[in-house]
Amino acid sequence: MRKYDTRAIEKLQKETSIIENNGVKIILKPSPGEDRPGYLDPMELSLMEENHWAGNLGGEEPAASPPLEILLPIIRDAMGFPNYNLNTVEIHTKYEEITSSGNTVGLWRYYPRKSQQNTKRLALVFFHGGGWIGGSVYTVENFCKLIAELADAVVFNVDYSLAPEKPYPNGLNDNFYAVKHVYDHAEAYGIDPEKICVGGDSAGGNYAAAVSLKARDEGTPKIAMQVLIYPCVIMSDTHLDGYEWSEKFFEISKEQNDIIKNFLTLGRPAKNEEKNPFAGAYVSKKEDKFHPYVSPALAESHDGLPKTVLAGAEYDGLRVQTEFYAKQLIEAGVETTCFRYKGMTHAFIDKLGHVAQAEDLCIEISNAMKTL
Repeated sequence: MRKYDTRAIEKLQKETSIIENNGVKIILKPSPGEDRPGYLDPMELSLMEENHWAGNLGGEEPAASPPLEILLPIIRDAMGFPNYNLNTVEIHTKYEEITSSGNTVGLWRYYPRKSQQNTKRLALVFFHGGGWIGGSVYTVENFCKLIAELADAVVFNVDYSLAPEKPYPNGLNDNFYAVKHVYDHAEAYGIDPEKICVGGDSAGGNYAAAVSLKARDEGTPKIAMQVLIYPCVIMSDTHLDGYEWSEKFFEISKEQNDIIKNFLTLGRPAKNEEKNPFAGAYVSKKEDKFHPYVSPALAESHDGLPKTVLAGAEYDGLRVQTEFYAKQLIEAGVETTCFRYKGMTHAFIDKLGHVAQAEDLCIEISNAMKTL
């Protein structure tokens, strides 16, 4: 089920342009139905109005916040967005649990029934977003299933441990060992061990980048491609030479100024880190924020990382990090493709079936996988 005309997909696929940002060539995806610069995508805006929601990511930092234990269930319940299954073929769904990280981790997998006899399929191991403290495999299930169909692949969806109950490095280890498990059991899953990809959105994008670094450092598992969807690659109060964040990087219309600025808080350097109830929820030791497995942009070298696809939203504060990381990877000689979706905000893949951009990104990821 789609809430948009399929012509929107055609526009997103055919009417791209190339812009340059800080020496990086960005593939700019249009906003169907809105050509004016500085405006939200009409479908995004419509969803906000329907849900009386102008950005649950918040505006200015509060002077004081309730304790995390009070906010946590509220934040978790608010995460995600009801989306649609766009599959046109039968998708098999399997579930198992693995314990190689020391935690019990749920591992879902999806694949088209018609290709189950193929023993050398592509694979994608996906990590959902949710700020390390929330999110759900169910929110990204339809997204994963559509990629499984479009790429004729086996897509794994990892139900990793959440902070603060299980802080760093629990989630990272859960995801790393999930990929290693898939790699070590490639034959049983009917996948090609040379064509295993990792991916994730937001905090899941952070995990995908960190898992790729850790796999490079340890020499296993072999990862063919990483897909980083509006990833956080620099923790809020870390500093990196050459990295700058400013609202001036975002072209915003006066008419929608107040709405759009609500979505720029992610990635903005914190003014009062001690007043942020989420500081330390994932990383309990401040020095760990500077570890490349927490802030992948801080790695001494990005040489030897796998082919990379990055996707950012125009009105997402993390877009600055997304495109900066693209620059780091390109300078390290990594084959890198970076998309920017005009008029979109953070977590747009959660709205599969509501906004054409989520489906378009599935197409782009699937096409990149099929080139491996």
